[in-house]
Amino acid sequence: MDGGSPRPPRRPEREGSYNCDIESMDGSVAGGGPPWRSQNGSAEALLRYDDGGAGDRGSTREPLLRKRTMNTTSQIAIVGANVCPIESLDYEVVENDLFKQDWRSRKKKQIFQYIVLKWSLVLLIGLLTGLVGFFNNLAVENIAGLKLLHTSRLMLKERYFKAFFVYGGCNLVLAASAAAICAYVAPAAAGSGIPEVKAYLNGVDAYSILAPSTLFVKIFGSILGVSAGFVLGKEGPMVHTGACIANLLGQGGSRKYHLTCNWLRYFKNDRDRRDLITCGSAAGVAAAFRAPVGGVLFALEEAASWWRSALLWRTFFTTAVVAVVLRGLIEFCRSGKCGLFGQGGLIMFDLSSTIATYSTPDLIAIIVLGIIGGIFGGLFNFLLDKILRVYSIINERGAPFKILLTITISIVTSMCSYGLPWLAACTPCPADAVEQCPTISRSGNYKNFQCPQGYYNDLASLFFNTNDDAIRNLFSNGTANEFRMSSLFIFFTAIYCLGLVTYGVAVPSGLFIPVILAGATYGRIVGTLLGSISDLDPGLFALLGAASFLGGTMRMTVSIVVMKGFPYMEAHAEPYMRHLVAGDVVSGPLITFSGVEKVGNIVHALRITGHNGFPVVDEPPITETPELVGLVTRSHLLVLLNSKNFMKGQVKTSGSFVLRRFGAFDFAKPGSGKGLKIEDLDFTDEEMDMYVDLHPITNTSPYTVVETMSLAKAAILFRELGLRHLLVVPKTPDRPPIVGILTRHDFMPEHIHSLFPNLNPHKYHSASMAG
Repeated sequence: MDGGSPRPPRRPEREGSYNCDIESMDGSVAGGGPPWRSQNGSAEALLRYDDGGAGDRGSTREPLLRKRTMNTTSQIAIVGANVCPIESLDYEVVENDLFKQDWRSRKKKQIFQYIVLKWSLVLLIGLLTGLVGFFNNLAVENIAGLKLLHTSRLMLKERYFKAFFVYGGCNLVLAASAAAICAYVAPAAAGSGIPEVKAYLNGVDAYSILAPSTLFVKIFGSILGVSAGFVLGKEGPMVHTGACIANLLGQGGSRKYHLTCNWLRYFKNDRDRRDLITCGSAAGVAAAFRAPVGGVLFALEEAASWWRSALLWRTFFTTAVVAVVLRGLIEFCRSGKCGLFGQGGLIMFDLSSTIATYSTPDLIAIIVLGIIGGIFGGLFNFLLDKILRVYSIINERGAPFKILLTITISIVTSMCSYGLPWLAACTPCPADAVEQCPTISRSGNYKNFQCPQGYYNDLASLFFNTNDDAIRNLFSNGTANEFRMSSLFIFFTAIYCLGLVTYGVAVPSGLFIPVILAGATYGRIVGTLLGSISDLDPGLFALLGAASFLGGTMRMTVSIVVMKGFPYMEAHAEPYMRHLVAGDVVSGPLITFSGVEKVGNIVHALRITGHNGFPVVDEPPITETPELVGLVTRSHLLVLLNSKNFMKGQVKTSGSFVLRRFGAFDFAKPGSGKGLKIEDLDFTDEEMDMYVDLHPITNTSPYTVVETMSLAKAAILFRELGLRHLLVVPKTPDRPPIVGILTRHDFMPEHIHSLFPNLNPHKYHSASMAG
């Protein structure tokens, strides 16, 4: 949990469903709170009135009965293929005495150093992501190329059954290896990783989501999975890979693996890491498609929840570095020094030498493609949702079942890829073919398969290739008669179904490639059917079809984020939130500390709760009346307690010892290595009866809202500022200075519905739309 609301009980653990360090984030249920200080909400039900629409709230037509309960919104989510505890990130500046002293003492040299380091880091992110992207493509092209070459040689000798066992056996070994390292080393690496990155940039953190082990498995698991012939891509995992690289650099390495750099201490906070990870996700897209502008647009439109102009320039600089690195390495490989790299999978459609002209019938055809993309995309998302729910049940049974599921899908994929091309008839090689026909090397437009010399199998040219080469074949210009209509229908049906059943297995996998493949196929079908009324090339239709299918399915990213259980906050507030105020959803009991608090009280509160923020209230004799000082975080309390600078009396100090003993970086957020935990600290009975001054480490300017503020306004404020805690203060002065704390989970529909069972969100949404 994030604030002064008790951590809800976790779901019952299923055997084999957890593979996360729960202890690092776990906390016990607060129950009734510490006996020395807890502020419970009103025990009686709160009666509110609503007119059932967007009109005046003063009507008494329908009461909203509020149940005063604890926040039982889930604090766990599915990360990769496992269930893990989650926490919120805090992008707020903690303006305590240490922070103020640090900024006052900073010199121009240190500020300049910070700026230079910031740009140096994005340069390194671009360089490393570009190198990893090239390495991924180099490895996939060579591993898959050797597999396809060996299989083709056996088929030329008409040893078809042995060719299938070699082809299927290689796929099986590669798939099992990818699933094994993913299931046992880093379960968080399963899937594309885009939902996890999107959730992180929205303010949600989970254990090992960007850890070095996740990066390792993401790279090699993606290589093995794509080489295994799965209908999946390495483009989605590249987004996660770029984010992991950015996180590793931003936190100064990893304490766990003894790879740390103290000179990167400036970036040990959530705000700077957020910016770096945004650049990393953009670099991942640029490395996958060799599209620097596309990477920036992806980060802006899909990944990031917070954006500003300064981040735009750094993101573009990062993606430009990626493009330069890839271009240089590709030029090096043109000399033939990279094995079977060939053209690589870095660019699929080149418009640099194409001038497309269109007419009115062409626009009608494009509209038809858009409609088809929306229909197929909606159906794809619907079916994928059902399949992922079934897979989650299988994956929760443990690593062996994850591997077994992956092997099963691998066998099905190999049978389809090898078996379906036998349904296609052999086609004579075109006399004006630019490429060699039939193709002898591992890639090309004209696969020989079982056909005699001078003929090719058009369906094998799509199936018996890497996914990148299949897309390149579909996008190729001047090949209007290369693929039969029957072959395109068979390929579309197979790819559509295989894409559905493959996504969700325990390997790093992305949806970009299956969606582009399916969209390009039906785009080429439409282009072939409308060839009599349209002048556009079927390859261009394939490109437009891929774009339409991408448009119809990419909203699935947000759906998967929510389906995985991440408390994702949209940019807009839900309409029903306008009928509630901040004080309506605050949960109790609230635990507060005095400005000078007893050590035993702090230790007890930290041990029995999982709260990460506590209001600090000065009370008599320090002040005449209770006064809100600010907010203190759990991590800062642990650092202060570990120093054991305690006092025997409850006396407010000047805080000079804390300012002399500590610097702002001593309270910096730890990276992937574990920080202090309350279980690591031991105290004597005498120390437990002593006091500690919390004023120097208390954020004296936290964001606060009055309890009567609209919940919709509070939600927008919470998201736009990237907060972890939002303090709710009373409207009248004759009450305690703090009503409660709003955290991310207090804005979740499940929590609000548990408080107001009679509230019908759909009714308010309809009324809002009508208004």
